Amino acid sequence: MSYIHFDKTQLVNLNYSLEREIIRTNRSGTYTSTTIIGCNTRKYHGLLVVPQPLIDTQNHVFLSTVHETVIQHGASFNLGISKFPGNYSPRGHKYLEDFDSEPIPKLTYRVGGVLLQKELILDTNRDRVMIRYTLLEAHSPTKIRIQPFLAFRGYHSLMKANDEINKTAEKVPNGLKFQLYPQYDPLFLQLSKKNTFNSSPDWYYNIEYIQERERGYDYQEDLFVPGYFEFDIAKGESVIFSAGLREADPKTRQNAFEKEIARRIPRNNFENCLKNAAGQFIRRRNGEVRIIAGYPWFGWWGRDTFIAAPGLTLAMGDKETFLEIMDTMSKDLKGPLFPNIGSGDYTNMTSMDAPLWFFWSLQQYIFFTGDKKTVKTRYLDKLRGIIEGYKAGTEFNIHMLENGLIWGGQDGVALTWMDAITPDGPVTPRKGCPVEIQALWYNALCFYHELSGDKDYLTLAGKVKDSFDREFWSWDYGYLADVVDGEEKDWSIRPNMVFATSLPYNMLSEEKNDQILEIAKSKLLTPRGLRSLSPDDPGYKGYYFGNQISRDNAYHNGTVWAWPLGHFVEGYMKLHGKAAKHFIQKIIKSFDGVMTQYGVGTVAEIYDGDAPHRPKGSISQAWSIAELLRMMDLVNKT
Repeated sequence: MSYIHFDKTQLVNLNYSLEREIIRTNRSGTYTSTTIIGCNTRKYHGLLVVPQPLIDTQNHVFLSTVHETVIQHGASFNLGISKFPGNYSPRGHKYLEDFDSEPIPKLTYRVGGVLLQKELILDTNRDRVMIRYTLLEAHSPTKIRIQPFLAFRGYHSLMKANDEINKTAEKVPNGLKFQLYPQYDPLFLQLSKKNTFNSSPDWYYNIEYIQERERGYDYQEDLFVPGYFEFDIAKGESVIFSAGLREADPKTRQNAFEKEIARRIPRNNFENCLKNAAGQFIRRRNGEVRIIAGYPWFGWWGRDTFIAAPGLTLAMGDKETFLEIMDTMSKDLKGPLFPNIGSGDYTNMTSMDAPLWFFWSLQQYIFFTGDKKTVKTRYLDKLRGIIEGYKAGTEFNIHMLENGLIWGGQDGVALTWMDAITPDGPVTPRKGCPVEIQALWYNALCFYHELSGDKDYLTLAGKVKDSFDREFWSWDYGYLADVVDGEEKDWSIRPNMVFATSLPYNMLSEEKNDQILEIAKSKLLTPRGLRSLSPDDPGYKGYYFGNQISRDNAYHNGTVWAWPLGHFVEGYMKLHGKAAKHFIQKIIKSFDGVMTQYGVGTVAEIYDGDAPHRPKGSISQAWSIAELLRMMDLVNKT
């Protein structure tokens, strides 16, 4: 049995199987995602979800799903499954025997004497998904029918039946080309063998996505089904169905499928699952290399990029990709700020920490490679520009105070990673001097001095250190304030103070580091990461659920985040050395159990603050994976 496997009893139980999803991406930003039984539960699910840069900056669902039918002796058995109001139809999951993820997602169906295997893979460099059907057992002539469900819409939206679509199709080798709307690329549906296509264009109404209903969004969609492909299949034969934005050569599909399998890292243990997941966030498109923050609905984010890049690349021994990412990001630098999200004509600059995480990311490059020269040559001027911009002041009232600390804030804007906003405004505005910003600022000043030798920055760093100790530390509480704004100080216990213990340049004594980490250990640490707020706090929310407002109010008020765990671990290991190794290994090992939950083979964005810490948010998050890989590297080097 493989590392990730689900048996029939698990698959036919919809309460179990619909909560487990798969995500596969290629290197150009295309992805395929659905549940382990192939029933879509999100508007973001789809077999072929592709960027359409001539339309907008988001991904678009081309092929939502397919329903397969096995035909023997004139009897039809539909293997598909979709949710409609009041019922699931068809209920093809009842024919499932097992799901295996090694080396690619593989479903096996049994219909009487028929045993049919279905394997799913993405083309690494093209916007194309391939499904291979292999007839393992059959005692009489067998046909397969494939019914494609087309969407042609942005993944944040839903399709509704309309008269504007182009229902005509153009013949291509062993298939058809569809282009429902003129602004979209055409979709090529082809098979590796000759087939017949029965044209019966129709809309399937009110397909439901239960996860969207739970999240408080519109959840019903109409999908266009143009007809179905049908072909004979013999025992032992494999036939490949291909859906892509460019015409494929049917004769090469079998070979192309095998070549793609050979590229895959086996998902045969926890570490290899992390490595597979790590590669899925790297997107190469139009000469740019970026990190997608999370799947299925995130795009690229500046803050997330700098935090995740070391773990996703350097911890994997890939310094070239790291530098390509930094070079791509450097082009987006506007004054001293990086975009929080977006690029080109659309940018959102609301991140006062992203530029400071840029310093940390480059420090990690030197830590992993020893190559300080490249950092100085490529980025020194940009680093200086960021520091000088913060000193002089920039957008959103981000500026340096007379005491050397960094202040930022503007009504209606959240500038730190705790950035949830409801109609009432930022949930955690953190206006003033946030604790992690000061730790990152001090670290940036010291790192710039290390690179440039300019003592003025070391002098300023000393001033920052004195002010930080005076303004943030309390011997009575035994930890750091979360935000300081003049005489007002927020003493909420949050993970933000942990960063002051982990960064390469540290302002605190060992005693203070120890007290902070012990507070974090007792109040914030869980088997899935650090809570965003102590359970003792009146504002603590232990469960992340409900509509967007409800979820946003819990997002940084108790919800567990995996990525800050990397900094807790680093701070703890700096303090305790080899004595901490067993404790840290136990923390990492605790994530082994999530590989068969939620996003199968990957790590979620967030978890409930209260036990059993159920996974929530996006099913696969870049910085969650990245920091686990970096933690493993830290342990291995200790």
